Amino acid sequence: MQVSEYIQNQNNYLDLYVNQYGKKHCPPKHFQGPAISHYYLIYFVTDGEGVFTIHNKSYHLKKGQGFLIYPNIPFFIQANEENPWCYYWLGFNGLQANTLLSQVNLSAYQPVFAYQNQNELLHLFEQFISLSHSKHTLLELKGLSTLYSIFSLLGDSKPSEPSIYSDTRKHTKSLYVQKVVEFIEQNFSHKITISRIADSIGLNRSYLCSLFKTQFHCSIQEYLIYFRINKSCSLLRDTHHSIGDISRAVGYEDPLLFSKTFKKLKGVSPRKYRTEKQGCQ
Repeated sequence: MQVSEYIQNQNNYLDLYVNQYGKKHCPPKHFQGPAISHYYLIYFVTDGEGVFTIHNKSYHLKKGQGFLIYPNIPFFIQANEENPWCYYWLGFNGLQANTLLSQVNLSAYQPVFAYQNQNELLHLFEQFISLSHSKHTLLELKGLSTLYSIFSLLGDSKPSEPSIYSDTRKHTKSLYVQKVVEFIEQNFSHKITISRIADSIGLNRSYLCSLFKTQFHCSIQEYLIYFRINKSCSLLRDTHHSIGDISRAVGYEDPLLFSKTFKKLKGVSPRKYRTEKQGCQ
């Protein structure tokens, strides 16, 4: 049994919006991936077992557990052969999505959670399924309200496995680099300097830049540019905001500089990118 619904962001919410939801009873060994999502996905297992793999780390999950898929990070999921899982999922995006996830202790490096009273969480996911019967004008608002309720419950959940960064002595360097990524994810819409990032982490600027480049093979400034342009791609695809508004939303006060940078990285102008992507929907 499978239910899958999509919600078009007609009201052009920037901070947070839901774009799909559904539930699935998987056949044995059913898999998805390796794949990349262009938005956030939360899965909640209601029965059976399966495997979720991200960052070369596999999590064996069962009823009452769930996991988070981050945009633009390769993942793989597969149902167990003898006891294939059933799950609900929902997709969402927005400028505040990552900030909200960090508040409920979920990240690309701690993507798995467990919720003891699964009936509460199950009820909220069922509310998404019932949205199919709502008036179209209320779909976005009801979906957003339910998503906030899910975040509230996840704030009380417990990680299913220790974070891979729990051993701070062993992973100190990687932890510093991850803090750079988190700072950019939470502040990309504002003016950011490398010195400000280094000060917020408490490290020497040159040393932090060296650590980051060793792990990501690009500078912090280059990563910031890539991140902003990828965010703008989502807004160009999923909203009808003007190029100038999107430029400012991702941290570019000068729309001309934004358009020039976008074309350099994507090969086309923001306007042409929007026309091509929205024309395919």
